[in-house]
Amino acid sequence: MTRDEVIRRIRSGEMTGTTSGLCPEYVQANLVIVPAEYAPDVRGLCMRNPVPCPLVEELPAGTAEPRCAPGSDLRTDLPGYRLWKNGELAERRHDIRDLWRDDLVSFLIGCSFTFERALVDAGYPLRHQQLGTTVPMYRTNVPLAPAGRLHGRMVVSMRVFRAQDVEGVRDVTRGYVEGHGEPVHWGDPAKIGIADVAKPDEGDPLPIEPGEVPVFWGCGVTPQLVTVESRLPFVITHEPGSMFITALHHGDSALTHAHA
Repeated sequence: MTRDEVIRRIRSGEMTGTTSGLCPEYVQANLVIVPAEYAPDVRGLCMRNPVPCPLVEELPAGTAEPRCAPGSDLRTDLPGYRLWKNGELAERRHDIRDLWRDDLVSFLIGCSFTFERALVDAGYPLRHQQLGTTVPMYRTNVPLAPAGRLHGRMVVSMRVFRAQDVEGVRDVTRGYVEGHGEPVHWGDPAKIGIADVAKPDEGDPLPIEPGEVPVFWGCGVTPQLVTVESRLPFVITHEPGSMFITALHHGDSALTHAHA
């Protein structure tokens, strides 16, 4: 399917769930929406923590059409949304048009799905795609540089590879800075505070076969966790694994960081 076809099906509610593997030539992004008074803190979080929070675009307040995807609408064009109030999950929904306000500022933050096609093309298959599941995500004990009232820990996504392939995987993903770049850790999950890889905080567990190791990347769910743990009064995010598919091709240098 073309990107336009995928967006149409997402917008109509025909397509839900993970966007991993869809439109592999395009950059995918996480979404965080906050009232304008908290936008400087989210912006600062991204600037100070570029590995888990690579900023693809910040939209002006009240704007739902991103420059990285003309004609798209961030209120309808993701497979799922979460509404958070004072750190608590208030609602999950498919469409947020009725929640929209003129003071809301949207942030698109890079996603590791962006480099998955390159891994597959390089001969490194992805088990979550083979199984049709959502990549597992975990809270870690790795602290973030705080920004304003925002503070918290890094979230990571995990894929499994043969131990001898880790260096090749690092080489493939290193240049995808808009998608978190190379892994932040591989091997023993306990070293970054993950007690049990069979119990992810988001997504689905992956079996690890003999000779394989878990490999972890910074994850764009990080600012979702931070805004929740910092108990902002009103936040809208995407459903983890259900991303916004931008119109940016891999390698595009014109990532639109500007804001109002």
